[in-house]
Amino acid sequence: MTDADTPAKPARGLGGLAAYFERTSFVMLLLGFAAGLPNLLVYDTLSAWLRDDGVSLELIGFFALATLTYALKFVWAPLLDRTNIPVLTKWLGHRRSWMLATQAVIILGLWLISGSDPQSNLGLIALFAVMVGFFGASQDIAIDAWRIEAVDDSRQGVMAAAYQLGYRVAVIVAGAVPLILAQLFNWNLSYAVMSALMGIGVLGVLLAPREKTHVARAIPVGHLPSRPLAEKVEWVVRILLIFIAALIIGTGLTDRPDALLWAFGAVIGEGGRDVVTAWLEQGDLVGVLIQFAFVGGGFALLTAACWPLPGMATRPGAYLAGSFGEPLMDFFNRFGRLAGPILALICVYRLADFVLNIMNPFYIDLGFSLIEIAEVRKVFGVVALSAGVIVGGWSVARLGLIRTMVIGAFMSPVSNIVFAWLATQGHDLNALFVSIGIDNVATGYAGTALIAYMSSLTAIGFTATQYALFSSLYALPGKIIASQSGKIVEASARWADSGGLPAAFKGLFARMPEGSLVEGAAKSGVSVAGLGAGYFTFFIYSTVIGIFAILLAFYVARRQPAVMAAQKAREEEAAAEAQPS
Repeated sequence: MTDADTPAKPARGLGGLAAYFERTSFVMLLLGFAAGLPNLLVYDTLSAWLRDDGVSLELIGFFALATLTYALKFVWAPLLDRTNIPVLTKWLGHRRSWMLATQAVIILGLWLISGSDPQSNLGLIALFAVMVGFFGASQDIAIDAWRIEAVDDSRQGVMAAAYQLGYRVAVIVAGAVPLILAQLFNWNLSYAVMSALMGIGVLGVLLAPREKTHVARAIPVGHLPSRPLAEKVEWVVRILLIFIAALIIGTGLTDRPDALLWAFGAVIGEGGRDVVTAWLEQGDLVGVLIQFAFVGGGFALLTAACWPLPGMATRPGAYLAGSFGEPLMDFFNRFGRLAGPILALICVYRLADFVLNIMNPFYIDLGFSLIEIAEVRKVFGVVALSAGVIVGGWSVARLGLIRTMVIGAFMSPVSNIVFAWLATQGHDLNALFVSIGIDNVATGYAGTALIAYMSSLTAIGFTATQYALFSSLYALPGKIIASQSGKIVEASARWADSGGLPAAFKGLFARMPEGSLVEGAAKSGVSVAGLGAGYFTFFIYSTVIGIFAILLAFYVARRQPAVMAAQKAREEEAAAEAQPS
């Protein structure tokens, strides 16, 4: 999407790096920090405080639901596209007003958490955490929309890179500084400091250039008869259905029924609670299918909640259909038959990355100490990831969106082969540096490419809704399929020991360094060579599933320029017809 005054021509040579020194890039760095800070504070860091104060692990696990709002932000994204904030919108513009308003609530929520005591106010802390999570996700919606609307497509890579760099800094700060302050002083002070650090985001909003005038797409309802009482009842029913749909989708995404059972446990009874819990505890393929069923059922209910009543047009139905349906219809109208493959590409683009959710156990099984893992992953790895992010932003400016997207599709699956090689090296620190370095550079590049590409797919008036939907979709299959990664490793190891296909890889692990894979093999009840073959098979599997993204990337890249040219021609023709003769 192009909606800015900056030039759209690709940069020459290293000229794309100059974009990192523009005002919008600096602002995006600050806003990326503001986006990353609350996400970690409402669960990961908060769980350390709660455990330190003696809260049970079962209750701490429930706080993970505060982050569920980030996966479901597409549900209320249309509100941010269509609603102005009195006074603020006139002063700051549509997107910046929403950013500032959500930041104010986040600051308040963190300040309220800082003044609470888990021993006596655990329920209030949970409420404040959910509040911070909800408005943190809403802030993300507004930031993404501003980022997309503030610059043209040639700068989207740099903006995505700046956002990710700011976000990574926030993750480091939110993960380390509160713990240090809690050790030196107390947890209350540490969260008060985090609340103050959100002022960096406020500064970003005030420095941000105002986007062009935002005009929400009109939803005509004036021709429909007004039925005040019936409409109020219909609104209540539809909003309740949307809420239930969001809980069902969240249950499928997280594989945790806590929120659903908390809301409706009394209605379905003890037997119903047991059935839902048993469904989600299914293993292997059945468990994955059940998670997909929850997600699919939730989206079906969400569609029904927003669908006009059959044979009876009403204002609530027309408004919700326009708010949720029109952004989708706009996307499908602009891209036609290519819309389906584009959505499929978004879903599988990072799939090869998402299934690598067992890397810490893998490193430990190879014999690396926790300090070695921390030094390489959290220090060197962050530097490598940042390098990949920066190169990805430069690549969009230099090579263009489509080429960068195709290159990024290769990055994740190809880099996974390096981990198969690492498995054969065992406890070799140099090999660990090489593997994590290559993988993190590839991950940073691919992540920047995908963010920039998804940004280019949005349309003025629907920016927040469309991007929120894309950003939720891209992680959907990976989050569900990744739950099977550990099972694949151990099943492949047992298959190798029984003479199955993975046994062909056992010879690669005949001369492993002393101690490598020994303890892991004992825990899994397999041989050392069998466990090595299991890991090797898993990394080959993670590479193979990445081929789907590569094929789709080539398919879309070959056809999208023609689709975009046809779309531009239609827009120019419509504009010409609209001109007075």
